[in-house]
Amino acid sequence: MTYVFTPAPVASVPVAGSDAQFPVRRIYCVGRNYEAHAREMGHDPNREPPFFFAKPADAVVVVPEDTTGEFRYPSQTDDVHHEIELVVALKSGGTDIDEAHALEHVFGYAVGLDMTRRDLQAEAKKAGRPWDTAKGFDGSAPIGPLHRVEDIGQPVQGAIWLDVDGKQAQRGDLRELIWSVAETIAYLSRFFELKAGDLIFSGTPSGVGPVKRGQLLEGGVEGVGQLRLQVV
Repeated sequence: MTYVFTPAPVASVPVAGSDAQFPVRRIYCVGRNYEAHAREMGHDPNREPPFFFAKPADAVVVVPEDTTGEFRYPSQTDDVHHEIELVVALKSGGTDIDEAHALEHVFGYAVGLDMTRRDLQAEAKKAGRPWDTAKGFDGSAPIGPLHRVEDIGQPVQGAIWLDVDGKQAQRGDLRELIWSVAETIAYLSRFFELKAGDLIFSGTPSGVGPVKRGQLLEGGVEGVGQLRLQVV
């Protein structure tokens, strides 16, 4: 096949303990999936159907373990927020997936950040417009290496946290997810045909807040990994 120009490289995430790379197809994100976070954003935390938004695959910024990565402060904003999340990576998929078998499609897990231009998101909400410029900008999905299910199991409980310059900002537990990973996969598959290579950012606990150039973000998910990022 001949292309009119050289295709962009495939976005990918390294697999811990391996030389292999996980090719990213799509990035789905779950909104307001922790009760305390729903409250801090001014919403009812009752168990309503989940909702989703997307980021482009090439929004991923890989941060190797035991290193400090960089998050480049984006343009057209004065209010970028951090949102630490457990990221789910799929090895297979389908439509109308049964919740009881949903976890069979999971390849592994990683620690990620859903970086958000909060001021642009607020403007979009007020105008009833999409969130793309707030959520899908370049570099908006920093992520650590993927850890395979066969190595770490299925994390259903454990601390999830983020510190900013050594001070606690976000703290929660995976048990506090309103919609579990299995429920999220099953529900999402009603609207999209999920496939190998899809990433799902599963939501963030309370404590989201702005970042400034020069700050150090350090976060993690118990049993999965940690992430260090400098805002530049």
